[in-house]
Amino acid sequence: MRAETLAKMSPEEKEAFHRDAESKVKVVKYERPELSDRPKDIIPLTKTRLGRLAMQIVHEGGENNLHYHNNSDTTWFVLRGRVKFYGPSDVLIAELGPEEMIAIPGGARYWFEKSGPVDLELLQCVSFDSSGGTPERVNVDAHKEWMTEAQLQVYETAQSGKA
Repeated sequence: MRAETLAKMSPEEKEAFHRDAESKVKVVKYERPELSDRPKDIIPLTKTRLGRLAMQIVHEGGENNLHYHNNSDTTWFVLRGRVKFYGPSDVLIAELGPEEMIAIPGGARYWFEKSGPVDLELLQCVSFDSSGGTPERVNVDAHKEWMTEAQLQVYETAQSGKA
C-alpha cells in the first residue's frame, strides 16, 4: 500500500492496517531435515503475499536445467557447499561458496549445479511482482527426470521433454 493511501485513512483504519500486517510476522528456525533419496530436497520455510523462502539441498545429480521465472526475481544465498550458475550456451555466470549470493531478475535464463564434494545448501528468496501475474518457472531446455512436479514441467510451447 502506498504512503499516500495510508495518509488518507482514519487513525482507526491505519491502526487496523498495521495490526493486520503485524499479526502475520513469522519467525523461522531452519533445522536440516532428514533428507530424501532424491537428487534435490526443497524445504519451504515461509511465504508472504510478496515472496517466499525455501532451502534447497542439492545432492549429486540434483542440477537443474536452463529455465527462467516470470513475475518474480530470485536471490540465491549459499550456506554450505559450492555452486556454479550458468546462462544460455552454458556460459558461466558465477561460481559461489558459503556466504555469497546471486540475484537473478525475472526473465533471465539460468541453471545451476553443485560444484564440490559436499551437499549444496542454498537459501532461495523469491520476490513476487507486486503488479500481479502468476509467478511461473518456464523451461528452456528439457527438464530432468527427477523433476516430476507439474510446476517443473512448464514450457513456452506445447513442448515436453526429458533429459
